[in-house]
Amino acid sequence: MKAPASATATAGKYAVAVEPDIKDANLKRLRRIEGQIRGLQKMVEEDRYCPEIITQIASVQEALRGVGRQLLRNHLKHCATTAIKKGPADADRTYDELLELITSISR
Repeated sequence: MKAPASATATAGKYAVAVEPDIKDANLKRLRRIEGQIRGLQKMVEEDRYCPEIITQIASVQEALRGVGRQLLRNHLKHCATTAIKKGPADADRTYDELLELITSISR
């Protein structure tokens, strides 16, 4: 299976800067989300009441959106800012990347 164009375009790229406290907070959130997913699996296995499962799914989705917001903020603050300062060519690529990113998360 061929990787999406956006995945191949960013292969090998790394964040310009990541604030340690934000990284730690995101990792803690992701571990908590991982536990929530295991809890959801158990709920499904136990044939729990559908609205209870759906409520937990909504909670996981919101937690993931929170991590996504923090990552987007970091990307804007560090990576995008650095690329835009490099000049018009890098800025245009960054604008395109940001538009694609924002539209993908709002679907």
